[in-house]
Amino acid sequence: MAAPQNPTERAELAQALRTEVRGEVDLGATARALTTMDASNYRRVPIGVVAPRDADDVAAALAVCRAYGVPVVPRGGGTSIAGQATGTGIVLDLTRHLRRIVELDPAARTAVVQPGVILDELRTAAAPHGLTFGPDPSTHSRCTLGGMIGNNSCGAHSVAWGTTADNTHALTVARYGGDTLRLAGGTAPEALRGLPGLRGALPGALPGALPDALPGLPGLIRTNLALLRTRFPELPRRISGYALDALLPERGTDLVRAFCGSEGTLGVVTEATVRLVEAPAARALAVLGYADEAAAAEAAPGLLPHHPLTVEGMAADLVREPAGLPRGGAWLFVETGGATPAEARAHAERILRAADALDGTVVTDLAGQRALWRIREDAAGTATRMPDGTEAWPGWEDCAVPPARLGPYLRDFRALLAEHGLRGTPYGHFGDGCIHVRIDFDLLSPPGVARFRRFSEELADLVVAHGGSLSGEHGDGQARAELLPRMYGDELVALFAHFKDIWDPDGGMNPGILARPARLDENLRFEVLPKRPVDVEFGYPHDGGDFSAAVRRCVGVAKCRTAEPAGTGVMCPSFRATGEEAHSTRGRARLLHEMLAGTAGGARKAGDTGDADDAGETGFTGDTTAVITDGWRSTEVRDALDLCLSCKGCRTDCPVGVDMATYKAEFLHHHYRRRLRPASHYTMGWLPTWLRLAAPFAPALNALARVRLLAALAKRLAGIAPERGIPVLARETFTRWLNRRWGKGTFIFSNDEVAMVWPDTFTEHLSPEVGRAAVRVLEAAGRHSIPAGRGLCCGLTYVSTGQLGKARKVMRRTLDRLGGTLGAPLVVLEPSCAATLRTDLPELLPDDPRSAELASSVRTLAQYLEEYAPDWQPPRLDRPVTGQTHCHQHAVLGDAAERRLRERAGLTGELSGGCCGLAGNFGFERGHWDVSVACAEETLLPSVRAAEPGTETLADGFSCRTQLEQLGGVRARHLAELLAEGLEEGPGEEREAG
Repeated sequence: MAAPQNPTERAELAQALRTEVRGEVDLGATARALTTMDASNYRRVPIGVVAPRDADDVAAALAVCRAYGVPVVPRGGGTSIAGQATGTGIVLDLTRHLRRIVELDPAARTAVVQPGVILDELRTAAAPHGLTFGPDPSTHSRCTLGGMIGNNSCGAHSVAWGTTADNTHALTVARYGGDTLRLAGGTAPEALRGLPGLRGALPGALPGALPDALPGLPGLIRTNLALLRTRFPELPRRISGYALDALLPERGTDLVRAFCGSEGTLGVVTEATVRLVEAPAARALAVLGYADEAAAAEAAPGLLPHHPLTVEGMAADLVREPAGLPRGGAWLFVETGGATPAEARAHAERILRAADALDGTVVTDLAGQRALWRIREDAAGTATRMPDGTEAWPGWEDCAVPPARLGPYLRDFRALLAEHGLRGTPYGHFGDGCIHVRIDFDLLSPPGVARFRRFSEELADLVVAHGGSLSGEHGDGQARAELLPRMYGDELVALFAHFKDIWDPDGGMNPGILARPARLDENLRFEVLPKRPVDVEFGYPHDGGDFSAAVRRCVGVAKCRTAEPAGTGVMCPSFRATGEEAHSTRGRARLLHEMLAGTAGGARKAGDTGDADDAGETGFTGDTTAVITDGWRSTEVRDALDLCLSCKGCRTDCPVGVDMATYKAEFLHHHYRRRLRPASHYTMGWLPTWLRLAAPFAPALNALARVRLLAALAKRLAGIAPERGIPVLARETFTRWLNRRWGKGTFIFSNDEVAMVWPDTFTEHLSPEVGRAAVRVLEAAGRHSIPAGRGLCCGLTYVSTGQLGKARKVMRRTLDRLGGTLGAPLVVLEPSCAATLRTDLPELLPDDPRSAELASSVRTLAQYLEEYAPDWQPPRLDRPVTGQTHCHQHAVLGDAAERRLRERAGLTGELSGGCCGLAGNFGFERGHWDVSVACAEETLLPSVRAAEPGTETLADGFSCRTQLEQLGGVRARHLAELLAEGLEEGPGEEREAG
């Protein structure tokens, strides 16, 4: 079954879908490009995306697709690692509307949910009742219940609470064509028969019965009893294939369990009744150190009789910074629960005493536990880069063996890696015998792909030899389904195809997955990328200078799609504001990937039928359809990047370090090269120049800006949002004040007394009071401040608007003007400018050694004081603070020194995460007002409004202070201002209004 490529057929399909479906129907390039990939190695190009509003919409879409012979792929969070969330037909996006918790019954400990409900949303709803949903994959903040059912997901707590199949009681399922079945689990208690999830159930939907709509199923079971009883290995993490043994009479003919893990190949879940479990009131974490991963694996089964909640393992080659971990080359994380903290701790201490570990510790504080679990949860992303930066890929992400065999299996696995010259970093659910690993396959060249196939075949044999399952959590998809005969034998695999045909006789549900699968080495997403490096402006030092490699960093784990920032995290504010995949870091990376695919020379345009010989000449074996074909001129990519705030949050928060702010600047440079730019690029992009020219006329310009008509006209011409206020220009610039203060050229200080202060554009022209406050603080610390030089600029505004040629000229001029002072520590008060000097400057001038020297000299005020005045005691302010850590500070500079300085000054309270939403020029640009306000309203403004009287509002960035003033009417201050206020005024101290 293939997707129609004829434009007329596509138009007819689109019209039919729009007529029958009330939800969104999108067959455009952007929607298709966003869904070509999941979190796997595979790429399949769909013909469109439908976001159904309810179960009736799902059925209507399935009916239309069957009438037109178009395949259907159900998709949740798109975090599948084996390729099962990709397809060539219509993708059903179940996350946009079908995300309601229909009912939560604490007494029965059940919940009725729609398939698009995010796992963490269900857990949050259940938490007030002391309940939770047991299975918890590391993607719990963005994976959906429908996707978990499709893959039979597990997670870290499966040793206590099992898989998704173990926790699913009833399902409502729409089949290809639109008819609906209601399924009840064979092991469901009698009390569940009246649950809302079974309302209106067909007579055959009671536990233990088979629906009349599946007439061939009783015969399949009856004639294959011996095969079903003998060919399925017994182990806790057997996810591969269809769970046909669940249909055995002695197992209750459990059709729900048989459906779980079917990877969208049988039907679409529209509603599910799931079991909730009691969540421990308190938890503790025993962290056990072992000599190596095999020793840790051999120890894991011995801990299971102590009834832990988790037994997770990882080795030193995954943990790049083992701070806080006990001695060892590998560790087990063993979580325990209890009714009280003391009970949970005692449980963990018993395990610590019973474990034969080199070293160990028990962590009870929540912050410490979260920090350790974050290492484990981010592993799906961090494991995609080896310590030397080499790329590593999924494909053998999660095979499982009996826990007692895990130690020997890992030794054999490591030996097989070495035999093939490959490297990987195993980690995972040691208590269940399930191992995750990403391997440095070369998936870019034919020899590398051939080795990938050979290794996969041999590893499948190794897993089977140890009594294991090819998949222990994420399903087979395209990555492993081809190898299922090695695990189950041809006879049982043929039975899988028969089971699929009973459910889906037309073969329209997710073809190529599980039954009659595609080959594991076709449809690889790397095939369509350029074979040579793309000509770009930034150096991309962590990707070998290759823009394609930088874009490949996004593996699709979708941490950027979380509904709330994690703690002090930032990524991805525009997604949280819009809820649209196109405005997530992953979505933008996917569009850039498709843009590169469309310019690679081998991909064919959509609608161009081509022929097999042409495709073969390119060396491609998969779908080479190009979705985006106009390269750097792409309006689809431009529009998606338009709402990127360039906050740089993804640079740190993304587990693989995708840097969308840099990619955006790169794209804008090429997109507008030799073309007319938006007005804001000429106004705010050239802000340093305009402010320098305006400085002598500041009073007059401020007066004119207060005339409403003139201000409105100026904003219209400048491309500024009409809702924005125009910032007030300083009557005296910072450097003029500083030179006047000391008498320019009058004083000479020794080098160990001098602090060079960077006169960034914002401090210089818009908030010189911050610079004056910093000078006072530095003086109190025994350092005399001098401006770093005249006419210096980091190039920030030129970078953020993609004017990279101009940015490079400005940066070179800055390096020239620094001259002999280059390398001396620079105090940079504006976090965005400091981040530009630290990262953008050396990446735009990689061949100029002075750029790295300047980058290494940058310090924030707190960092400078800690390093060069370590004995200075700040004034005791003893008051609470609120506000937000600047996104660039979080992403590039870190705020550890600021935290320590605040603590020493007696400033208590945590600053919020996220982004203020102004983000330099972003929030000022016309068309960005709504998103800018939504970002501010997420965490910053609520935290400020909730602050107690007398709380100081801290914001080191000019953008953050401006946003707070314009949206909240709040005067926020730089940390330097608070410290300066707390100092006793010395003789001749000046106070200026600016």
